[in-house]
Amino acid sequence: MSDSTTMSQLKFQTEWEEIDQEYQQLQETHKIYRQKLEELTSLQAACSSVISKQRKCLKDLRHSLNKCSKMCDEKEVKLITDIKTQIKEKENVFFDMEAYLPKKNGLYLNLVLGNVNVTLLSKQAKFAYKDEYEKFKLYMTIILMFGAITCLFFLNCRVTDEIFNFLLVWYYCTLTIRESILMSNGSRIKGWWVSHHYVSTFLSGVMLTWPEGPMYQMFRSQFLAFSIYQSFLQFLQYYYQSGCLYRLRALGERNQLDLTVEGFQSWMWRGLTFLLPFLFFGHFWQLYNSVTLFRLAEHEDCKEWQVFMLALTFLVLFLGNFLTTLKVVHQKIQKNQEKRQKND
Repeated sequence: MSDSTTMSQLKFQTEWEEIDQEYQQLQETHKIYRQKLEELTSLQAACSSVISKQRKCLKDLRHSLNKCSKMCDEKEVKLITDIKTQIKEKENVFFDMEAYLPKKNGLYLNLVLGNVNVTLLSKQAKFAYKDEYEKFKLYMTIILMFGAITCLFFLNCRVTDEIFNFLLVWYYCTLTIRESILMSNGSRIKGWWVSHHYVSTFLSGVMLTWPEGPMYQMFRSQFLAFSIYQSFLQFLQYYYQSGCLYRLRALGERNQLDLTVEGFQSWMWRGLTFLLPFLFFGHFWQLYNSVTLFRLAEHEDCKEWQVFMLALTFLVLFLGNFLTTLKVVHQKIQKNQEKRQKND
């Protein structure tokens, strides 16, 4: 056997021993990982159980306090109010705790994804997913704006209209899924701004099924022009809201998982009130779309069910957006007036 062959065998043997040693270490590390995972699962179950028990106890206590407050003197009422405040604070802490614990998916996520655990266990993973959601919204807003411009000014073709409407359906469906996952991970998206995207998904689906005809052509240009304005408004809101949220997070006044929304919330009062005229104009355009469609529905040549359904949906969007924005503005003005009265 030559010296070169012997050297090669020794080299291979050394490499194999190194690989085998690393493999043994990997097995030990993986064993520790499995043990820690079991410990983590056990701790998660224990935390979830205690939180559920605490919630029930606090609920019963609040109910008892409400009964007692009707028959108490002023000093006892003050004590009850303090306890109620502490109960609310504890419930907020439970909400933050649950953002790091596995939980059952809501009805919508169960229907779409099944019973899959969507809880992200680290702050970095949560923030990365939230950041990806915001980028997705921004990129899709720009794509939809150019799509609407193309359909309105360059391609009066049913095929391109269908592609644009399908893109809207897919976009809003994806938003609802991503928002549900973010809510499972601690994002405080509430009220109408959650429902808004479900209604928009339905509206886009009805637009997709509206067959070609004179009624469709009568509304087509108005809808595409509205889509261009809506995309412009969403871009404007994203640009200014993301900057405002960044400042408020740095000051510790907002949660890391707070999102930009297609509307107006109380935290936007400082610095973003200039967006209100743009928002109200968009809301009233939705009302104008609804009125136009109701008139088309009364036309003697109108035989499509989509016309009346779209009219109703645009009306629901207008009422939801307009009344929610109005409520936020009214509450903020009232709070500012109360602060001035206290200062005076």
